[in-house]
Amino acid sequence: MEKSMDSLQNHFLIAMPSLQDTYFERSLIYICEHDEKGAMGIVVNKPSGIIVDELLEQMELSEEPEPISTLAREVLAGGPVNPERGFVLHTTQDCWSNSDAITPEVMLTTSQDILACLGSDKAPEKFVIALGYAGWTRGQLEQELTENTWLSIPASPELLFDIEHDKRWQLATESLGFDIWQLSQHAGHA
Repeated sequence: MEKSMDSLQNHFLIAMPSLQDTYFERSLIYICEHDEKGAMGIVVNKPSGIIVDELLEQMELSEEPEPISTLAREVLAGGPVNPERGFVLHTTQDCWSNSDAITPEVMLTTSQDILACLGSDKAPEKFVIALGYAGWTRGQLEQELTENTWLSIPASPELLFDIEHDKRWQLATESLGFDIWQLSQHAGHA
């Protein structure tokens, strides 16, 4: 996929405080794809209540896995679209059947073969597992940005993989350099 100059691929969307009482309240979304057809992203800070080890056991994919690292133990609620479908954001490895490189450091894999190796020495160094995704049709995300629904920042692998889920939104907002709670919910035009 050719990335246009205004693509938000490999950016985080930070939910504005006005999104309270919605699915996306205080969410941080990693944008995997953004082009003229629309956008697709994974919410990376909302635990689903499912533990990775339990998921692997239910899927009968792992005999005796090694313990999964604390940060990657929880399966995330990646978004309201196709919540039964799994996605794995991970550090780069070229051995999975359904993978797309988002950056040289981050890939998205949708095939089950990656799940079978989690907890083994074949697993990616760092990963996030999510069920479902967030999607926008052509022009929808751009419209939501003009309506001050989201703020965007360039993504960092550290925030994606190394920070506890419940701290990701707050750290992303702090990286903006101002108090997000002080912003107006209305767009201004000069």
